[in-house]
Amino acid sequence: MPLVNHSAYEAPMFLRNRHLLTIYPTLFRKIAPADYRRERIPTPDGDFLDLDFSEKGNDKVVVILHGLEGDASRKYVLGMVHHFNAGGYDSVSMNFRGCSGEPNQALRFYHSGETGDLDTVIRYIASLKKYSAIHLVGFSLGGNVTLKYVGEQGEQINPLIRSAVAISVPCDLASSSVELAKGHNSIYMNRFIRSLGQKLKDKQVQYPEAIDLTDYNKIRNFRQFDDRYTAPIHGFKDAMQYWTACSSLYYLKNISIPALLINAQDDPFLSKECFPFELAATHPFLHFEAPRTGGHVGFVGFKDPVYWSERRALEFTAAIC
Repeated sequence: MPLVNHSAYEAPMFLRNRHLLTIYPTLFRKIAPADYRRERIPTPDGDFLDLDFSEKGNDKVVVILHGLEGDASRKYVLGMVHHFNAGGYDSVSMNFRGCSGEPNQALRFYHSGETGDLDTVIRYIASLKKYSAIHLVGFSLGGNVTLKYVGEQGEQINPLIRSAVAISVPCDLASSSVELAKGHNSIYMNRFIRSLGQKLKDKQVQYPEAIDLTDYNKIRNFRQFDDRYTAPIHGFKDAMQYWTACSSLYYLKNISIPALLINAQDDPFLSKECFPFELAATHPFLHFEAPRTGGHVGFVGFKDPVYWSERRALEFTAAIC
């Protein structure tokens, strides 16, 4: 059965704290930039997406989706790019709308359940007729988008898409938002709210009548932010409707290609609802692995330039190939 009962990952002795595992890669990991070629593609609604290609002449490609307020230059994305390139895959690092260095053109930007843009990217890559197989790897928010997309597509998924890997995924957005609002996560929450606020300031220049930033400094959590901005901008009644409609947890049962979900049991962002042990135990395609340690998008190795999550993602993908 796809439930992985014994994970091989163990955090280094000096990084057994979940917050250290989460923060360490951002502060201390040294990694070379990728040899990216940027390409801008149009979206059906008249906006654009910026894609960063790392091409090595392979006939297989991995599409990599970053997390909340990330982009294709984040260390966790670069680590995955380098490892897959070395393993015989081209890569396409997708920048969500507004995350590529300039504001997107539409009022809407990106959110945890926006899968239309991923579909646009898949269709574009398929149209190139360069690749015999497409594989997906998503982190955190990008992992939720990945799993939701694969579940939405079900048995009608593009036959070029052969596998998906999702790492540190808040599968249940409502309960995860409660976890992130807790005091021990304040350093992350404050950072997210500040970064999202800057994006709204940029968006306000484009759409002054639609964006009201009065008392924005009073927003303390995702419930407040999503109620006021994410939900109405993207067509939801409120945060709860947005979270319910966009949580990948409710789409996992429909996945019809091999998919690996990796969530560390000590991930400070995740609620117990984000660990679908029972579903994976009987699901023919969903592989679920829950290492005892790892933090959020951590999985640090000791004196190893390649992180465990990168090795595990490539191992799973290559086995499918």
